[in-house]
Amino acid sequence: MYEIGRNSDSWQEKFFRINFSYVFLIILLAGIGTLTLYSAANGNWEPWALRHISRFILAFVLMFVMALVDMRYYYKWAYVFYFVTLLMLVAVEVTGHVGMGAQRWINFGLFKVQPSELMKIGMVLFMARYFSSMSIQGIQSIRGIIIPAVLIVLPVALIILEPDLGTALMVLSTATMMLFAVGVQIWKFVLVGIIGAASLPIAWNFLHEYQQNRVLTFLNPERDPLGAGYHIIQSKIAFGSGGVFGKGFLHGTQTHLNFLPEKHTDFIFTMLSEEFGMLGSLTVVFINLLLIIIGYVFAYRTRNYFAKLTIIGLNTNYFLYVFINIAMVMGLLPVVGVPLPLISYGGTVMFSIMVSFGIILCMSINRQNSTGFEE
Repeated sequence: MYEIGRNSDSWQEKFFRINFSYVFLIILLAGIGTLTLYSAANGNWEPWALRHISRFILAFVLMFVMALVDMRYYYKWAYVFYFVTLLMLVAVEVTGHVGMGAQRWINFGLFKVQPSELMKIGMVLFMARYFSSMSIQGIQSIRGIIIPAVLIVLPVALIILEPDLGTALMVLSTATMMLFAVGVQIWKFVLVGIIGAASLPIAWNFLHEYQQNRVLTFLNPERDPLGAGYHIIQSKIAFGSGGVFGKGFLHGTQTHLNFLPEKHTDFIFTMLSEEFGMLGSLTVVFINLLLIIIGYVFAYRTRNYFAKLTIIGLNTNYFLYVFINIAMVMGLLPVVGVPLPLISYGGTVMFSIMVSFGIILCMSINRQNSTGFEE
């Protein structure tokens, strides 16, 4: 059993241990996002670019606050945060705000919150605390994974009911990665995979019609070129028309002539590729790859097990955002409505990602503190 230890470092000492290369990459991505949103509005700061940069500045301050918080408090409040977020997911099903055909938000008047985004953080903190206090024998026992299995399935099921299959799969994938990281045996993953594959025909019947159409469109976009397949067909056209160097800033024809839907959210990477070409899109991929690699390096160098697992979980969640969005707009995955972090327009994802970065930085700052949680 682990108890919370002492950490006497001042916030000034912590501040100067921040990895500013990591911070610079975050700022760079947000800047690219702002310019792309400026172009999406045909060279206007409204309605997206100005709000995007304003939200980023607020979220950037919040990131530093989260980074300088005593690491002990993330451990102490991990379970509380998870269960509060779980209750918020239940509240969404009862009194949630409906938007774009889905009931995913809680309306607090001045702002709306999407609890499923918070659950991505809550799940990681819960699992990091739970497994950091267990021996490898406990983790590898059937009894040792029953509780986390139940507490993974509950939020995933609630998110599917919203419906938001993309976010549910992200939460499930992040949790699976953490189970692998803590040492759960491979045969258990294989067994669950076999059971999951066998149940696909049954699960198919529980999907909404639009979700079934997304899968069928992924397999054959030309089956409904003016309906369900329109997004991905136009996305591929825009990608190809950008060539190596692109058509130039503010000169993307597919986007500015409004052939490409959702150009400021889910399909913003397509717009960026049309205007800046293969070189521009590869630059964004490379920046994200650096950010993800640095995150895993943080985890490797961190001596505290709770901190290590937290970084692995949050960094994996960010990787899934980037991978799914880029693969989706290229037609390599079905369209599931996952934005590209720091570049796509959207407040909830912006703040949840920046909070995640803040927690990652906090764990990295304390990477040499192996006594943060003493036995």
